[in-house]
Amino acid sequence: MDIQIVEGTLRESLNVLKKLPEFDRLFEDSYYADRIKKRAHLILLAKVNQEVVGCKLGYDKFNDGSFYSWLGGVKPEFRQIGIARKLAVTQEKWAREKGYESIKFKTLNRHKSMIIFAIKNGFEMYNVKPKDELENYRIEMIKNL
Repeated sequence: MDIQIVEGTLRESLNVLKKLPEFDRLFEDSYYADRIKKRAHLILLAKVNQEVVGCKLGYDKFNDGSFYSWLGGVKPEFRQIGIARKLAVTQEKWAREKGYESIKFKTLNRHKSMIIFAIKNGFEMYNVKPKDELENYRIEMIKNL
């Protein structure tokens, strides 16, 4: 299977996110555009046979030498074949080349597969933010580059 990782547009990435069960509700497109406007950012797409099947968006959120891996995912029928890993490796390479010292992201405690993926790929938990239910606790993770 030929997996290509390419830079893409916000619209293309949002089209992928709308097809992922983990993103049951998304904001208007303008919300996402406003978050990355005037900030260094990277939008990656994963393609299989020219079909966009995954994405990874990140931007310089904190101005502290870290790159924030904000949104991403892979369509369910294309999971477990290494696409998320290729997206992450490409994002990390880009961030390192741009002078970032680490990658940060947050996820919800209920997204166990994301937490496991992150730990297997060198991330560590550095903060937990309680919310209403344990499954909604925010897990903040970091990987030094």
